[in-house]
Amino acid sequence: MSEGKKPQRRLCRIACMQYLYSWSINPPVEINEGLRLFFKEQEEERDYYAFAEELIFGVLENRDAIDAKIKEIAKNWDFDRIAKIDLSILRMAIYELLFRKDIPPIVTINEAIDLSKAYSAEESRRFVNGILDKLRGQLDRPSRSASWE
Repeated sequence: MSEGKKPQRRLCRIACMQYLYSWSINPPVEINEGLRLFFKEQEEERDYYAFAEELIFGVLENRDAIDAKIKEIAKNWDFDRIAKIDLSILRMAIYELLFRKDIPPIVTINEAIDLSKAYSAEESRRFVNGILDKLRGQLDRPSRSASWE
């Protein structure tokens, strides 16, 4: 799949991951201004990235619960030593798994693994997959279908 032909949700997840990575290194004083500046630099108009914004706000609003889940599952890992890009991918995926029942868990996990393959180190794919697979086992819903409740 060429760069220009990626599906919109994939591009939104990439944008979300990039924003969360940037946010983890240098959080803006005001989130809306930070988002305005971030989306100003993107290839598409801001409206195109509505799904990315939903994910970004969801992750940031639920960060404590998401980080607690990462710490619970990654018991043998020092949380502060998790690569920032991997942490950004995990936060986004765990937000989707816990709070976005309209997205099948298997889709979220596959997308996260693809992002880790493309943007992180070789061993990151296994780390991300391991964390997300353990969380998938804790979910009380089917892996291959969405819920529209």
